[in-house]
Amino acid sequence: MTGTRIKRPDLESNSPQTVVSSEEFRYQGATTVEGVLNRLPQFTADANENVSNGSDGTSNINLRNLGSNRVLVLVNGQRMLPQQAIDLNFVPSSLVERVDVLTGGASAVYGSDALSGVVNFVLKDNLDGIRIDAQTGFYQHDNNNSAVRGLLDDKGYRKANSSVMDGAKQDITISAGKNFADGRGNITAYAGYRHYNPVRQSTRDVSSCALNQADDAGTALFCGGSSNTPYGTFVPLEGAYQGQTLTNNKDGTQTFVPYDNSYAYNYAPDNYFQRSDERITAGAFAKFELSKAAEVYGSFMFMRDHTFSQVAPSAIFLGSPFAISCNNPLASASQLETLCGSKAGTDQTADALVGYRMSIAPRRDDLKHTDYRYTAGVRGDLGSGFSYDVNYLYSLVRFKERYLNNVDAVKAQRALDVVTVNGVPTCRSVVDGTDPNCIPVNVFSAGGVTAEQGAYLFTPSNTSSRNSQQVFSGTLSGDLGQMGITSPWASRGVGIALGAEHRRETLNFFADDIAQQGGATNADGIISVTEGYGEIEIPLISDMPFVRSLTINGGLRYSSYSNEQKSTGFKSNFNVWTYKGELSWQPVDDLRLRASYNHAIRAPNIGELFASQSVGNVAGQDPCSGSNPVASQETCALTGVTAAQYGNIVECPADTCSALGGGNRNLRPETADTITAGFVLTPRALRNFSLSVDYYKIKVKDYIGALDASLIISQCAKTGDAYYCGLFNRDPRSGAIFGQNGYIVSTTLNTGYLKTSGIDITADYTFGIGKMGRFNVNMVGTWLAEQVAQPLPGLGSYDCKGLFGYTCGQPSPEWRHVARFTWMAPSDTVLSLSWRHIGGTKLSSLSDNPSLSGTPSVINRKIDDYNYFDLSLTQSIGKQLTLRAGVNNMFDKDPPAIAAGILSSFGNGNTYPGVYDSLGRNIFVGATVNF
Repeated sequence: MTGTRIKRPDLESNSPQTVVSSEEFRYQGATTVEGVLNRLPQFTADANENVSNGSDGTSNINLRNLGSNRVLVLVNGQRMLPQQAIDLNFVPSSLVERVDVLTGGASAVYGSDALSGVVNFVLKDNLDGIRIDAQTGFYQHDNNNSAVRGLLDDKGYRKANSSVMDGAKQDITISAGKNFADGRGNITAYAGYRHYNPVRQSTRDVSSCALNQADDAGTALFCGGSSNTPYGTFVPLEGAYQGQTLTNNKDGTQTFVPYDNSYAYNYAPDNYFQRSDERITAGAFAKFELSKAAEVYGSFMFMRDHTFSQVAPSAIFLGSPFAISCNNPLASASQLETLCGSKAGTDQTADALVGYRMSIAPRRDDLKHTDYRYTAGVRGDLGSGFSYDVNYLYSLVRFKERYLNNVDAVKAQRALDVVTVNGVPTCRSVVDGTDPNCIPVNVFSAGGVTAEQGAYLFTPSNTSSRNSQQVFSGTLSGDLGQMGITSPWASRGVGIALGAEHRRETLNFFADDIAQQGGATNADGIISVTEGYGEIEIPLISDMPFVRSLTINGGLRYSSYSNEQKSTGFKSNFNVWTYKGELSWQPVDDLRLRASYNHAIRAPNIGELFASQSVGNVAGQDPCSGSNPVASQETCALTGVTAAQYGNIVECPADTCSALGGGNRNLRPETADTITAGFVLTPRALRNFSLSVDYYKIKVKDYIGALDASLIISQCAKTGDAYYCGLFNRDPRSGAIFGQNGYIVSTTLNTGYLKTSGIDITADYTFGIGKMGRFNVNMVGTWLAEQVAQPLPGLGSYDCKGLFGYTCGQPSPEWRHVARFTWMAPSDTVLSLSWRHIGGTKLSSLSDNPSLSGTPSVINRKIDDYNYFDLSLTQSIGKQLTLRAGVNNMFDKDPPAIAAGILSSFGNGNTYPGVYDSLGRNIFVGATVNF
């Protein structure tokens, strides 16, 4: 049973546990396991196929909205992959027998990482026969959002087709197994293939253009975009026009005019709303019982996943200064005078920020994962109530990334430094021999960059990583009742489990010269941990009035960590204890009460300790930018703005600033205290009915994370706090906080605390309806009491319950549920209707909590309740064939349209695609064939 190492057939969970059956996967037409789990109210969407820009190609889950790194993911009770490289694409959905979702800390049982809970994928690993599972599906959507289509008309942008069918998905898995030696042995093998077609944002109303707020109050939205445009944008860093944002005139004349939103580039259409993906999986499971005392077993699992993310064409991006030759023959005299001042016409250079979009080909991120997982072990019955299990696990994740069609900043600098040689515009690098292949780039005319010029600027960058995990473990489990160790008031004996484990994880990350130009650096690290643990369950009383059973359970684990980075010689060590206590009381046969307390830890994973630091994009806007900054000069001075720069700092393009993120070798473990209490009701008077209600409270102290960039920006602007304002690293020339030289410092550190609490309700009832068969009603709901974070001790906390956007990120509704109504007809026909409810949320910046202060909005002040309805039909034809078909989001409900600047993590296409159905109605058909 998930959540304990003690092995006894009559054990029941003392922590809230939700079980997702294989039938649920069929009803949903699921091709991903995270898609099924994200429908449960306990989960908040994380990385998935609908995230493109910045995606690493993986899929993850986030239990209790405490982060994907705080949930431990198991396969058949053992760790799936290295914790910092978890990817749920590794699990074939058609091979899942069930998924156990355990709430609360479980470090005493499983070790580090189980703070919010445990998700255990139990796979079909004991087949006898051949099984083929195949499915195909697609999305159908009617684009009839009149509000957004009106905004597109206002800008003259192309609208999406009124009706679309796209995003096709195919998934097939073939598995076969065979029992042998009179059932003492079994071998089961599988192979699978999955393919996704991409969906571009241009195909949906909600994502056809980059939505921005029309004014400071957010009274309306408009189709905005990026100031990195095909017209060409310039910010001189010296002379009379220093700090002003200028653009080439649209009419093609070589004159500068002040930049305004009419020049903004619509970067949305080429972006993927669903990434293309191709996955191959294969594996095998085997076991053989030599005797009752020794059964050998092992497994092998493999995945190769190849996905592309796609975003708007690259640009010479505003950010880093470029030296422009003051006698550049491609520029007009007036342009050179504006950029160079008195140096115009000389062979000197002048620095300026340059933004020029290459409308040649979209940027594509080629992402490849190759994962392996091996297990081997021996287990058996020692007699006298004792059993053992000794096993070895090894997993390896290889990742390769190749970023295509991207401007090389070094080549861009060479192509902008142009002189005249015999009347021909020539790169200075050609003259001095630095780069004989350099081609001058004409950024001084709207649409002036040719395909040949743009092609010269493109250089692919390459990064790769290797993550590995080795686990040696051994467990001894015993029923001491067979040795006479039993409470005098109980009928069952004391159960124990003792064990030891050694785990070693490694990371190696490599970046080529081009990637290092963008800020990536090589990284390496090793984490080793040796652990000993014990668990005891004591039945105190049984079969007495008002005490059908009373049981307590306790667990303890000691962990000794050793961290090492060979490239620097760095080493660190720490030791931790984790423990738990549980209580189960069954006063009558119909009712069982349960409670638990867990003290858990999460040691910093190898990526958090040793990952390279680099600058990346974050949603946000500089309060000190523009001609009329939102923040005062005094506050901006705290962020590094000089008196000369105030009122002359360029805004972050497309509400996208930069932040420095990466590892921190000085991290220490975070701790969590989890309390759960609830009851399970199974009344004999109402057969086949069950109801469980559980309260949970989880508090994570010294949590490992990065301060959210939007929080840093808003708190500095609102309070002028020296700590937050000190995290601004402004470009020394322009004062901007975008590009490689200007950013918000948002590296990993031990911060304050996270706290969440609420109540889970699960109900299930099956009843007969005469000759028409049976009917089942099932509901899983969660009421959220609080979702609190204190980013830094003593600097204020905030509660994201019922809020979304900015610092709060994805919506945290007060109530969510999923209900399913299933009719099981005598003809082996199953008709099932699902109702998904997502409660409404309000914009976090409208809260009265000063820690959530930020840009207000009228148009996006709230997201209303959302209700989705899904219908599926399953028909079994004998025991050999089962057909299924279904429609998810039957009524094709549009997702909420939200300004891009409000979105933070996992936002894409002006909405939250992991929370809301972003692509429309999903239609699928499938079949399972058994031989």
